Amino acid sequence: MNVIPTIKLNNGIEMPQLGIGTFAVKEDAAERVCHAVKTGFRLIDTAQGYGNEKEVGEGIRKSGIDRKLLFITTKVNTTEMRNKTVRQSIDNSLNDLGLDYIDLVLIHWPVAGHIEETWKILEEYVDKGKIRSIGLSNFNPHHIDSLLLYARIRPVINQIEIHPYMTQQANVDFNFGKDIQVEAWGPLGQGTNGVLNDPTIEEIARRYNKSVAQVILRWHMQRGLITIPRCDNDDYTGENLCIYDFELSPKEMETISGLNRNLRTYEKNDPDNFPW
Repeated sequence: MNVIPTIKLNNGIEMPQLGIGTFAVKEDAAERVCHAVKTGFRLIDTAQGYGNEKEVGEGIRKSGIDRKLLFITTKVNTTEMRNKTVRQSIDNSLNDLGLDYIDLVLIHWPVAGHIEETWKILEEYVDKGKIRSIGLSNFNPHHIDSLLLYARIRPVINQIEIHPYMTQQANVDFNFGKDIQVEAWGPLGQGTNGVLNDPTIEEIARRYNKSVAQVILRWHMQRGLITIPRCDNDDYTGENLCIYDFELSPKEMETISGLNRNLRTYEKNDPDNFPW
């Protein structure tokens, strides 16, 4: 079994560098999560907005793996922030996941006018031992600068869309400069924007007898990013673990990064202009 390396967060906690995402994995989420954990994954990412926290919790329990060995992430939904039901939503997440504590809770989107209130509630839950780490998702640098003015507990991570057509290098550099780790969601382009069919990456993949997805995940690893490819296919889930027996050259890393088009998978996912 491959041993997944960890990255130390600014609060001293170690987080697996490679995990599984559960976006759009619902009806069979318990089985897919159970399989992924048994395969060797220890980082599981979900969100209130995914509507699958109960199924994810069931999959964790079915795996039989000691909960202390797992790192579980969820995110506060935009609706809860606007409705001022953040505390209730966190309690519901704990109950639905079947956990005494959650390893990491993120603010899913920077909802204007509700970030400070939500962050202070997250800090309360850290104080109570119900959450171990707190962080951000889809935050741009100016959002983070504003939050750091009042944050008593610093965010440990910013989860943002990153793939070869959306490298977000400036945002990554900004976060690293603030001692905030970066986690890539949609690391393979969500399969909708052609990244997995890119001929340049296909050529690199042939050199190593690897799939395009494996090469892309290796690119993320070598950038020092944490990443969470989706676990909706058991075969691909197993394949995603097999990325530690090769290393991309500096030139290959540069070539893949050079494919950047600032192309979001969905146009509405612009953190400064999202409509929901």
